[in-house]
Amino acid sequence: MINKIHIPIPPTDFELHTQQEAMPVSRPRIHSAELFGSAREVLIEHGGEEYRLRLTRQDKLILTK
Repeated sequence: MINKIHIPIPPTDFELHTQQEAMPVSRPRIHSAELFGSAREVLIEHGGEEYRLRLTRQDKLILTK
């Protein structure tokens, strides 16, 4: 008689990606009024770089480096 041993095999990247998409993700939500206040533009520092987030006349957001 042969004993079967179960060896768990880690999921592939594709399987992990699919599992992560299926799980609900809690993301922080920030209202744009909290970022802008009365301004139409804010500067965001990220990774040692400076980005500019602007609010257009049509109330759209534009992020530039």
